[in-house]
Amino acid sequence: MKKDSKGYLALVLHAHLPYVRHPEYEDFLEEDWFYEALTETYIPLIEMFNRFEEEGVDFHITMSLTPSLLSMMADPLLQYRYLRHLNRLIDLAGREIERTRWMPEFHELALMYHWKFTRARQVFLERYDSNLIPAFKHHQDRGNLEIITCGATHGFMPLMPNDKAARAQIMIAADHYEKHLGRRPRGIWLAECGYRPGVDEILKEAGIKYFFTDTHGILYGEPRPRHGVFAPVYCPGSAVAAFGRDRESSKQVWSAKEGYPGDFYYRDFYRDVGFDLDYDYIKPFLHPDGNRIHTGIKYYRITGAEEEKEVYRPSIAREKAADHAGNFMFNREKQVEHLAGLLGTKPIIVSPYDAELFGHWWYEGPDWIEFLLRKIHYDQDTIDTITPSEYLERHPMQQVVLPSMSSWGYKGYNEVWLEGSNDWIYPHLHIMADRMVELAGRYQDADGLLLRALNQAARELLLAQSSDWAFIMKTGTMVEYAHKRTKDHIGRFDRLYNDILASMINEKWLGEVENRDNIFPDIDYRVYA
Repeated sequence: MKKDSKGYLALVLHAHLPYVRHPEYEDFLEEDWFYEALTETYIPLIEMFNRFEEEGVDFHITMSLTPSLLSMMADPLLQYRYLRHLNRLIDLAGREIERTRWMPEFHELALMYHWKFTRARQVFLERYDSNLIPAFKHHQDRGNLEIITCGATHGFMPLMPNDKAARAQIMIAADHYEKHLGRRPRGIWLAECGYRPGVDEILKEAGIKYFFTDTHGILYGEPRPRHGVFAPVYCPGSAVAAFGRDRESSKQVWSAKEGYPGDFYYRDFYRDVGFDLDYDYIKPFLHPDGNRIHTGIKYYRITGAEEEKEVYRPSIAREKAADHAGNFMFNREKQVEHLAGLLGTKPIIVSPYDAELFGHWWYEGPDWIEFLLRKIHYDQDTIDTITPSEYLERHPMQQVVLPSMSSWGYKGYNEVWLEGSNDWIYPHLHIMADRMVELAGRYQDADGLLLRALNQAARELLLAQSSDWAFIMKTGTMVEYAHKRTKDHIGRFDRLYNDILASMINEKWLGEVENRDNIFPDIDYRVYA
């Protein structure tokens, strides 16, 4: 830490994916979400943290690893399938090296992809034995990375009126975190930054010290915050701290028009060889249904609005990432200098982003983060990077404010997750939550087959509560899959509920469901009691 710094930057990466695991199929398209994020986001971040450790670069960054994501990282079936996925990509990249031998611009890119896929396999298999969780835990234990949790399945708290069901989302998450990361979580990313008054009391019970809200969650709190979002506030009663998102720094990265990822020299996400190349050539690398897919090999840069795209130049794109990192740092320095003079205290700039933006959607994103953290370490003395826990230790005296009910996303008050395309799910979720609490109260000392059925009912409720399904329905991507997942979990829960009450549990069917929806193997349904 710099002794004479004027303020702090808290860079927060929200790493999350819905729990997608389908052992009933040999290949399943939506599992690719996980494999792509491993290759393009999580492994590059780990490699960056490792370089910083080797070179003595001081950095402090906060990152959520949600329970569903940790569960997928630890799952042997998905670990095996990811290696199979990587081997296919390495094979495809090898063929691309041969195909582009007389096309220098593309040949250079084919070599780059072959190296990156091979390196990902080496890191995943040889260094970490197919499980990346210990890699993240190592940097947490060193004190540079603060890993925070999330609701068990990214359940959206403002639309969860049953407090016992909301409590279960938090308690299961905290226990799961401790199992995989060796201690209780200090902070939490409430799914979609969704907060409603009272949730902080549950966080206090779980031992969680802080959470994040969108900007207006703090600004419209009661009373109005003296320092805006540039200092945390304590919730009355619970004394759990709330940190608000800084809009200015968020806009520089998120804005479709003004944000860095839209630069014309960055890689175009949508132009992929899975769609560009001859079908018979690419078919062996598609899924069994034969539909064209994104493979991850992309040869063109954004270029502009015109249809014709120019070839991607990694060296130029990397220079752009360095320039944009310098610009971001300069703007934060000026912002901190202004705020420090205005507020009379060291401000904290909270800049949260979805982790998967960096590397997956914005291919150069991990380079941008690395340049930014290096520049902050070497090139200036105005700002320090810091985690929320570190900030609270340094500045324990803060204002007491009750945050406003809020979310991030369109309009900021739940509309993304409750509107015409997805409102049908909530009567089912509310009834399921009430029935799960009923079962937990009725059967307090279950064992054997009844215990298994009650635990599985809890899993089905949790999986149905994932906010991802409502989000997908709203955005219009993979809607059929979101509908199916929601209806499947509702249907399985209803059958379990009725079979439990009728004392007619089908053990064979239950075993099949346990194998398919196997998240949280240590769950105890009594958490709903």
